[in-house]
Amino acid sequence: MRLPKLVTTLQTYSWSLFLSDLFAGITVAMVAMPLSIAIAIASGADPAKGLVTAIVGGFFISLLGGSRVQIGGPTGAFIVVVFSVVAKHGYDGLVLATFMAGLILLVAGWFRAGRLIAFIPEAVVNGFTIGIAIIIATSQLKDLFGLRMEENPADFLEKVPALFAAAGTVSISAIIIALFTIVLIVVLRRLFPRFPGLIIAIAAGSALAAFFGPDVATLGSQYGQLPSTLPVPAFPDFSIARIVELAPSAFTIAFLAGVESLLSAMVADRMIGGSHRPNAELTAQGAANIASSIFGGMPATGAIARTATNVRAGGKTPIAGLVHAATILIVMMLAAPLASYLAMPSLAALLLLTAWNMSEPHKWAEHLRGRKSDLLLMVLTLLLTVLVDLTVAIGVGVSVGLALRLYRRSDTIKSDWTPPDR
Repeated sequence: MRLPKLVTTLQTYSWSLFLSDLFAGITVAMVAMPLSIAIAIASGADPAKGLVTAIVGGFFISLLGGSRVQIGGPTGAFIVVVFSVVAKHGYDGLVLATFMAGLILLVAGWFRAGRLIAFIPEAVVNGFTIGIAIIIATSQLKDLFGLRMEENPADFLEKVPALFAAAGTVSISAIIIALFTIVLIVVLRRLFPRFPGLIIAIAAGSALAAFFGPDVATLGSQYGQLPSTLPVPAFPDFSIARIVELAPSAFTIAFLAGVESLLSAMVADRMIGGSHRPNAELTAQGAANIASSIFGGMPATGAIARTATNVRAGGKTPIAGLVHAATILIVMMLAAPLASYLAMPSLAALLLLTAWNMSEPHKWAEHLRGRKSDLLLMVLTLLLTVLVDLTVAIGVGVSVGLALRLYRRSDTIKSDWTPPDR
C-alpha cells in the first residue's frame, strides 16, 4: 500500500492533535537546524545545503511518507558517501546522483520492494553503521581540537597520519569549547529530554568561543554568511556518460536512504505502537531526494534521532514533520546572519556525539554474545567500510550474509535424496 499516512490521519484530525504536532514540529526543528548544518560541513558541502535538504527533503518525506511520525532530512549515515561523491565528481555530481537515487527509490516503491529490508542481515547494518560512525568521528577531530592542517585527506588511512602530524597545533580554546558543548548536550538531554537542548548547547558553546576571541574558527569565518532564501529550483545537468559514471553512487545513496528510512520507521512503530507503510515510505524517499536535488540539496532520508525526538515531544501525525520543515525555512529567512557565529568546535562536538549514538554502544555486549558468524560478518563490514569503500562493504556484507543464511537453512533441511547405486 502506497497511500501516504497524511491522507488517513487527516480524516480524524483535530485541534488538539494540531497543537501537539505544532509543538513537536518546532522542537524537532530546533534540533535539526544545527545538526543539518554540521552534517553538510562534514560531508564537504556548503552548510546551507544541509538546511535546504532538511526543508525540502523533510517536507516531502512527511507529505508522502508511510509513517505517522517520521522526520526526514540529511543524516550522518550519508556523510561518507556524500564526501566521497563530492571529492570524485564535484557537487554537481552529487546533485545528479541524488536525483538518480530518487528515481531508483520511486521504482522500488512502485514495485513494492519495501519488505525486502527483511533480507538484509542485521550484522551488515550494524557493521556499516559503526564503520560510518568511526569515519564521522575521525573527520571531526580537526575542528574538535582546532588543528591547523594544510590538507585534510578524505581517506581514513591517510587522514589518521595527517591528524597526528598536526598534533602540535592543538588549540586549548577549541578543546574547552568542545568539551563544554558535549557536557551541556548530555546534561540537557538527561534533565530535560523534551527540551531542544541541542541548539542551546551550540549557542552557549558559540558564546564561549566569542569570549576566547578570533582564534576560534566559526561558521562565518570558514564559509561566510548563510543565505536567507531557498535557491531557485533547477534540474541537474546530465549526459549518458555522466549517468553511467554516477550509477554506483546513485545505487548506494538509494540503498542507504531506503534502509535507514525503513529502520527509522520500524523504530517509530515500536515507540508509538503503530504500523508504517514501507512502500509509501520508499516512494516518499524517492520524491524527497528528487526534490532535494532540484533545489541543490543533499540526499535525504528518515532520521532515527529526529524521529524519536518528535515522538518524545508529542508528535502524532505527519503534520509535525511539515511544521518542522516550515519552521526551519522561517528561521533561515529571519535569522540566517546569526548562524555565522556558530563555533566550529561546538558543531564538531555535536557530530562526535552523533557518531557515538550511531554506534549504539549499549548493544556492543549483545554483539559479542551473539553468533560468532554474525560477529565476524559485522567486523568484516565495519573494516571494509572504514578501510575500503562503503559500496564494497555493503555488496560484500550482503552477499556473505545471504550465503550464511542459506547455509544455516540448509543445515535444518533433511533431504530425502539418496545417491544412486553406481
